[in-house]
Amino acid sequence: MRDASARAREFNAKYDEYAAMVYRLAMVYLGCHADAEDVVQEVYEKLLHYNGTFESEEHLKAWLLRVTANCCKKLRGSFWNKHTVALSEAIPAQNEGEGELLELLDALPEKYRAVLHLYYCEGYATDEIAAILGRRAATVRSQLSRGRALLRDAWKGAEDV
Repeated sequence: MRDASARAREFNAKYDEYAAMVYRLAMVYLGCHADAEDVVQEVYEKLLHYNGTFESEEHLKAWLLRVTANCCKKLRGSFWNKHTVALSEAIPAQNEGEGELLELLDALPEKYRAVLHLYYCEGYATDEIAAILGRRAATVRSQLSRGRALLRDAWKGAEDV
């Protein structure tokens, strides 16, 4: 059994490395800074109490994204969330050029936002996205294609203005 200080250092390192990724996905799903922070806290609480082992860093990363997606779906389906109106907030950009793209992405329906975010921002393949989101791979490919078309149309519309 590892000592508590080594476990705490390992947990803090995982938080520092992946918290921004978890937060960005939560923002894609929820669009609210406070809710996204709550989801990050919930995901890392689940990680803290997780007793299993991860085969690799990719396995840990996929686990975090899957838990994030599930927490977001649970929060969106809650009574409170169904009976309140959220204030619109922008998804935080990783770099300067990404801000405009994220604004256009935020305007898309959620089913396309999540797929496009995981594909382009996080670098996952369609089969991996299907496993993370609990959808069929063919569905993910269709949503990716439709989302790209909607994003392309929105991009052209933004350039015309």
